[in-house]
Amino acid sequence: MNFSEEFILLLNSRYPILYIYSFEEDRLEYSIRRSLHKLPERAIYTWDFVEGYTNNPNIKGFASKNPLQALDLIEKVTAETAAIFILKDFNKFLSDISVARKIKNLGRILKTQPKTLIITATEVNVPSELRDLITITEFKLPTLTEIKSELKRLFTSLDQTLDLEFIEVLALSCQGLSIERIRRALSKSIAKYSKINKETINLILTEKRQIISQTEILEFESSQIYLNDIGGLKNLKEWLLRRKGAFSEKAENYGLPSPKGLLIGGIQGTGKSITVKAIANDWKLPLLRLDVGRLFAGIVGESESRVRQMIDIAEALAPCILWIDEIDKAFSTQNTSNDSGTTSRVFGTFITWLSEKTSPVFVVATANNFKTLPLEIIRKGRFDEIFFVNLPDSDERQQIFEVLLKRLRPEKLGDFNTILLSQKSEGFSGAEIEQGIIEGMFIAFNERRDFIDEDIIIGLKQIIPISQVDIKQIQELQEWALSGKVRLAS
Repeated sequence: MNFSEEFILLLNSRYPILYIYSFEEDRLEYSIRRSLHKLPERAIYTWDFVEGYTNNPNIKGFASKNPLQALDLIEKVTAETAAIFILKDFNKFLSDISVARKIKNLGRILKTQPKTLIITATEVNVPSELRDLITITEFKLPTLTEIKSELKRLFTSLDQTLDLEFIEVLALSCQGLSIERIRRALSKSIAKYSKINKETINLILTEKRQIISQTEILEFESSQIYLNDIGGLKNLKEWLLRRKGAFSEKAENYGLPSPKGLLIGGIQGTGKSITVKAIANDWKLPLLRLDVGRLFAGIVGESESRVRQMIDIAEALAPCILWIDEIDKAFSTQNTSNDSGTTSRVFGTFITWLSEKTSPVFVVATANNFKTLPLEIIRKGRFDEIFFVNLPDSDERQQIFEVLLKRLRPEKLGDFNTILLSQKSEGFSGAEIEQGIIEGMFIAFNERRDFIDEDIIIGLKQIIPISQVDIKQIQELQEWALSGKVRLAS
């Protein structure tokens, strides 16, 4: 059911007060007016705090800067008159005791008269005393069909040839943006290139990065790392390779469901984060990273709205990859004692969405310690698979050296004894191996020569690996992983 159908159903069902949240005020109002054409004629009154009522010449400017007076008009309009009252940003006044009381009184009137009060807002913020009276609904970002329609209209107005294949690609890149932002990006393309072309997609991606950065909790990640650039992790790579085309039209036609996600845990520095970035590159999907620190920052109640915002944006940008880094720090069983239930509520919202989502959002969560995670997130059905990334063995360390040295000195890779280097780095993680190489490079650079095996070995000796620093915790993690609760990444 689309918004128009749901809106008409609510009106016909005589719902007295609707609370519609959206970031697209103009598009929302247009959609409301267009939907009302399908119903018997109704008067429309539109109010905002600065200008008061605007679209009716008889009451133009009435109730300016006076929200109580804005509600008074509902009573003044004759009982027989079918009317819609659109109050913009009125959620800001709902916490006022006089406004709340007035709405309660109006609720009784609206039940008996052909009138509907519509509150539009950019966030959900309804006081507890009004929740039974107000019905909340969402005006979502434009669908792919709506975007295509807008693009075709624009191409026609520009007298530009309709390339249906290009419009399909362009529409997909526009998903997750409001109509206004799409128009803004296309106008920029016209101003820069005098037309809409393949370069327009880069401008659209810039708009996406901007809107994602404005959420304060999501970041648009990018890198040039691919799975072949990562040493080891054979089992994990094979699992990912089988699902590479899972979000394609062919997979959908085959009847394959979209994969839910993946939980990767393990010892620090073993390549969990870089693997996530490589997945996005290999699958050619946008990568959104959730900042869990910002998720729980701010005033009480914001965390719940932020997680809903995260879900909305991720689904709007789908197909995409949502990366939740260090999920054990966000939802640890040790963090819920003194937060007034915020963590539990956010966790509940997230876990429910993860289980029930149908949108092609592939969630990749990384964790350093599985043992602190709630059992609900580890059980089957939340994620498609759970992998444990252990410290690399001898062969994997050799692969890591080869990958890193090929990146740094591709023409001299054969000059390095990677077997020897692997032997000298027992107990080292991938990150520690990389740091050992860098230390060796500094030694050689200071002596104005290129680095060799001996420099790397000296660099490795200057590093105390985590396997020697936190022996007990690492052993416990390894024993837990080997107990059969999770799959080994290699």
